[in-house]
Amino acid sequence: MEIDPRRLRVLREVARRGGVARAAEALHLTPSAVSQQLAQLEREVGLPLIDRSQRSVSLTPAGRVLAGYADRVEEELTEAKRELTRFTERLAGPVRIAAFPTVITHVLVPAMRELARRHPRITPVIREIYGQPALQELRLGSVDVLITERDMGLPPLSLPSLTTRLLYVDEYRVVVPPSWPDPPSTVEDLMRRPWVAGDPAQACGQALERLAGLHGAEPRKVHVITEFGPTLALVAAGHGVAIVPELALLDVPEGEVRVSDIRDIGARRLDTVTRVSRTRSGEPDPVQAVVIKAIEEATAALAPALRARLSGHPTAEPADPSSPHHDRRADGGAS
Repeated sequence: MEIDPRRLRVLREVARRGGVARAAEALHLTPSAVSQQLAQLEREVGLPLIDRSQRSVSLTPAGRVLAGYADRVEEELTEAKRELTRFTERLAGPVRIAAFPTVITHVLVPAMRELARRHPRITPVIREIYGQPALQELRLGSVDVLITERDMGLPPLSLPSLTTRLLYVDEYRVVVPPSWPDPPSTVEDLMRRPWVAGDPAQACGQALERLAGLHGAEPRKVHVITEFGPTLALVAAGHGVAIVPELALLDVPEGEVRVSDIRDIGARRLDTVTRVSRTRSGEPDPVQAVVIKAIEEATAALAPALRARLSGHPTAEPADPSSPHHDRRADGGAS
């Protein structure tokens, strides 16, 4: 009999929450996905674990017994891994990391280079996945370390079974086409221009909504784009203005877009997210710990590269404070 620990987590949540729907909510899965995991677990153990004869789903006696072992199985597996690491005195094994393109390019690639030098037996496995699907994979155990983005105007991600650690505060910048003869110099002016807007579910899209709300405006979203590459290409071609994080500007050739002097738009926070340790000692997985340290060091090294890069980007002409069109909120109120 071979049991997948990820499915044990699903069974444990069904037992704890008293049903599939509540377990699905706790795991950030759909009820259908939870039912599929339970059905697969039943095939693995060869016994019915769920009593489906009633309107409300409940566990069979075998299901209750197996659910009772779920926490202990996870704790013992994690503790065994920790003890084996101490025994061998060498860190080894795969670490599955989920992130999005800018972080993969500018953080994970240099972090992997350093990991290969320090810990050659650790094998990072990168997946480009983010948002709710990434959280689902983390909760189920298919991902070990998740890097998330979130607009600083929203509360930090807080879930009882996950540990969130601030990685980086990535300031937003407004980019405008270099071909425009009269680049916007105030937020009020920005709101009258066409926008290459971010997806509302992502940080830059949330930033635009927040900024528009603060100024009582309705931005004209001509384009709605998920990735920064196409966003910046549309801006460079003159199709509108956009909000992007500074990290995205590392990919832009000098002079391709104009970085506005309008500041205080806010920032997005990047976090590393892991499952709460279930070891008896409460200490994190040692392999994950050194991977996170490498990620943090690679992130810290970005600051000089960003300063050098931004100093090379042309900026819009600063607004004249004496101008009747100058919006003082653009200097300090929009955050």
